[in-house]
Amino acid sequence: MRLSGTLSFYIARQVLLWIALVAGVLLAVVFLFDTVELLRRAASRSDVGVGLVFAMALLKAPTMLQEIISFAVLFGAMAAFARLSRHHELVIVRASGVSAWQFMLPAMAVAVALGAAKLGFVNPLAASMQARFEAVESRLLESGASALTLTGNGLWLRQAEAGGEAILHTPVPPGADMRLVNVTLFRYDATGRFIGRVDARSGALEDGQWRLVDAVVATPNEPARQVATYVLATELTSDRIMDSFSSPETISFWDLPGFIDTMQKAGLPALRHRLEWNRLASSPFMLAAMVLLAGAFSMRPSRQGGVLLLIGAGIAAGFVIYFGSDIVFALGLSQAVPVPLAAWAPALFTALLGGSLLIHMEDG
Repeated sequence: MRLSGTLSFYIARQVLLWIALVAGVLLAVVFLFDTVELLRRAASRSDVGVGLVFAMALLKAPTMLQEIISFAVLFGAMAAFARLSRHHELVIVRASGVSAWQFMLPAMAVAVALGAAKLGFVNPLAASMQARFEAVESRLLESGASALTLTGNGLWLRQAEAGGEAILHTPVPPGADMRLVNVTLFRYDATGRFIGRVDARSGALEDGQWRLVDAVVATPNEPARQVATYVLATELTSDRIMDSFSSPETISFWDLPGFIDTMQKAGLPALRHRLEWNRLASSPFMLAAMVLLAGAFSMRPSRQGGVLLLIGAGIAAGFVIYFGSDIVFALGLSQAVPVPLAAWAPALFTALLGGSLLIHMEDG
């Protein structure tokens, strides 16, 4: 029997409402824990009030929503299917000749649509707000921390120095040897007032200091002077710099390919960013697979008993998939498995598990 449009809309609406409800509850819980953790970290800072901490937690909220959406889809779809089964609506639909596979299609369409919305709207918003959060966190909660940004016009580095801060720029990002060319250094005092500029032909990171060669030093109200070497103390190491380039979470799905290309042209590792892009690309399929899994664990008729046990097993399976995804992702970071496999394997495994269970339920 062909699934009617009215029934498809009804199923889709029920699933969407339950996913929204579960997502709201999970996000509220995560937001509460984030706020408490930020309050703990800000306890020793008299200049960081409750309002600012609350605003910082809000900046992280879209990123947290991306992290919990898979759970929200799994638990929300399970709740929707369990409700339909408990009220015998599912029994009536199945008795009319609609198969479980047809019944799942509207719910899977909702999941794919949510995945597309995540990539098209939530992810760019989350990336922008996460970048803002990390900047505020670095300035207020991690005094003296360095910040690095890689853009199309080169590398920008901000670091604290005695009595102020320094901002270093080079149009050509450094390789593993940390050699710089055409370096510009801006210096500011503790109040943010500009106190000097250094332009150097080249530079390098050597034993806790940036050594700039063939430099021109300029300070306000004084003539510029040429120096053979200008030294700026730093706590950075080459490893810390390599690990501190813009985190994948601060770059939107649509901007990641260009950023990856920039890093690769500069000879910098882009493995984390490639993994993140592939993981985001697989998210609509992962959400659809979660709906399959939800149906397999929640569409059992209540008269057969053991429904709560089956739902509990579905929740446990969700957590296993979540932690298993982290393990596979770590294997991808260590290059033990190819990047596409590390990013797409969780979605493929979830789809196979949910599909096989549905086949057993439908035809077994």
